[in-house]
Amino acid sequence: MSISIGFPNAAAITIGGKSAATLNALSEASADAADEALGETQAPGKVRANLATEAESKTEKSDSDQSIATKILLKRMQELQQQLREQQQQLAAAQARPYPTPDAKTTAILSIQGQIADTTGALQQVAGSLIKELAKDSSSGSLVNTTA
Repeated sequence: MSISIGFPNAAAITIGGKSAATLNALSEASADAADEALGETQAPGKVRANLATEAESKTEKSDSDQSIATKILLKRMQELQQQLREQQQQLAAAQARPYPTPDAKTTAILSIQGQIADTTGALQQVAGSLIKELAKDSSSGSLVNTTA
């Protein structure tokens, strides 16, 4: 006999203060990092030799000093920055495009500006989370590379 329990808002459930989506992302990132460390990022049955130079190895080691959460936040920040660049290009194209009426142009431009505002807000939220994570990493004794 099995019992199934459903939650009306499963996204609101947190485990250890982290949402299920965050836990899944952390789990996937740690699995990817483990596969990469073992050289298993290639197709199964193929062996990957580490041909990195000494300088590349040092760069990889400094990247491994960062926590998984920090790496995920940095990756998300890069994705949001790319999305913001694309939306700014869309806005420039919308402003240059001819429209049948001024209202149509205003509606199109305001729509894209709303998307830009949403992306900017998400970017600020990720930046805040990244600052907290870096502060947590620095207080735990690991080194933080602050060069951009």
